[in-house]
Amino acid sequence: MPAVPIDTDQIIITASRAPDDASRSAASATMLDQVRIVRLGEPLAPALLRLAPSTAITAQGPSGLFTEVRIRGAENNHTLLFIDGIRANDPATGDFARFELLNADLASRIEVVRGPQSALWGSQAIGGVIAINGLDEPAGAMAIAEAGSFGSRRLGASGSMGAERASLSGAIGWQRASGIDSFSGDGDRDGYRNMSGRLRGTITLSSAVTVGASALALTGTSEFDGYDLVTFERADTLDTSKNRLAAARVWAALGQVDTQWRGRVGATLLGSSNDNRRDGNPVNRTKGTRRALDAQVERQFVTGRLEHQLIAAFDAESETFEARDTIYLGATNQDRDRSHKAITAEWKGDVGAFTADVAIRRDMFNRFKDATSLRASLLTQVGGGFALAGSYAQGIAQPTFFDLFGFFPGDFVGNPDLKPESSRGFEGSVRFRRDRIAASLSVYRQHLRDEIVDNANFTSVENSESASRRWGVEAELGWQPVDALRVTAHYAYLKSTQPDRLTNQQLEEWRRPRHSGSLAADGGIGCWSYGASIAYVGSHLDRQEVAPFAIVRLDSYVLANARIAYAVTPGAELFVRGSNLLDSDYEDSAGYRTEGRGLFVGIRLADRRSSP
Repeated sequence: MPAVPIDTDQIIITASRAPDDASRSAASATMLDQVRIVRLGEPLAPALLRLAPSTAITAQGPSGLFTEVRIRGAENNHTLLFIDGIRANDPATGDFARFELLNADLASRIEVVRGPQSALWGSQAIGGVIAINGLDEPAGAMAIAEAGSFGSRRLGASGSMGAERASLSGAIGWQRASGIDSFSGDGDRDGYRNMSGRLRGTITLSSAVTVGASALALTGTSEFDGYDLVTFERADTLDTSKNRLAAARVWAALGQVDTQWRGRVGATLLGSSNDNRRDGNPVNRTKGTRRALDAQVERQFVTGRLEHQLIAAFDAESETFEARDTIYLGATNQDRDRSHKAITAEWKGDVGAFTADVAIRRDMFNRFKDATSLRASLLTQVGGGFALAGSYAQGIAQPTFFDLFGFFPGDFVGNPDLKPESSRGFEGSVRFRRDRIAASLSVYRQHLRDEIVDNANFTSVENSESASRRWGVEAELGWQPVDALRVTAHYAYLKSTQPDRLTNQQLEEWRRPRHSGSLAADGGIGCWSYGASIAYVGSHLDRQEVAPFAIVRLDSYVLANARIAYAVTPGAELFVRGSNLLDSDYEDSAGYRTEGRGLFVGIRLADRRSSP
């Protein structure tokens, strides 16, 4: 069976307040469709995110353990995550997105939009936005079972059905692995287990009114090696972290795609909890909630040859945070809350070969100074398949609850006087798209101001007086030489620095490889389908987590993964999958071991509409 063509018209969901055609958007975006996700066969989403330019993945040990994602050198909590339209950053863990919980069997589409997007989506969108979505249209049913190395087991199922005025789709996935010892290699194994699910339904009440609801649940338990409570040195301990995040959203869409006026209103409720234990005994736990309301109205009209789209949006959000501990006899307990409102305006215009987009947003916080974000972009088709794009964008990230109010006796006290971090920068790109090939070359430069850093005594945090600087180059290529094969590749260069506290000299930032890249391919012939990827991660700095807290350089490495499947019947295929096929010995984070070569076998059942 053929691969999906490179030049398929793709719609970018998060590069504008309204979905946009990729060929008419100035945004730097990478998309993975359902076919590629299935053919690569990765169990967890972070392995797929490595295929997007300037997206650095840092796992603290083997698969399923705490994982950070940094886009274009930004911090981990500077990446905004949406799952089926629900903002999924965890208020109970420093506004991080819990990427280690993201079961890839829940995703039929992954989108990575790079660069500041706060003018559209607000706080945390400094590095970029990641959107993971289920199917929007009926596509049948699928089930998968897999087992293999490191005690790995995997089960998943998804399905959708639709009528003339209603649709329903959902997915559920379960995984577990006994893993490896992430400390020395001679101790107990550090594994994980998770179960995730999503559900989405819509009902069309009339030609101009559609209502819908979506829900998601991410749960996981990971085992890890922590610290000796006496010496504070890393040790082969029996620590576990149990994480839960659940959310639901309801919305109503008004109007039709081809009408001059349309809009939507929605409400979201999210709750999360994180429970840490040692030898089964409680250590500490955190809980968070987020309640959000949103409304948006769009107007399309034409003046002369210029096509306009105006968008006005309002968002209101409130969050709570609860912390409890046992180890300090409740000394770190706290209950906090915060809220903010935002107004966004966006204008998009098309005339001939030119497409322009301007967005401005005002975030009004109740605990610190309000912030305004701007984004402006222009794309022009210059002929012969070539296009030029440029943009200026700003981003913000509000301080986390822990930054503001965190407390550990004799170790850390939060700073309630912090202000939001802010970023601004420029981007330019040259693009080519014709028939079976698509390519782009982008250059960007960003400055991060008011970065939240440790104070001089490492007992609290403060806003930096000087800016951190980031600039880089990204090259992407997509090529379909024959119907049975499509290939994508990227290379990214990043220089990311922050000022030294004493000398104000710009120093290289940790956990950000200067060079990175990937090569991926998938396709099918007859009863066979296949997918493979190679990711290169260049050397980068990190800091040891124990005395003397030395800064070390971690070696570069290459990860090679592949999957091949054979359809024994039109609705069933057997497959074999390999991970880290080159058996690279590598560390993403200093002192944390990762898995070697792995081999997995499984079966996938699907009706014809869900076949890859």
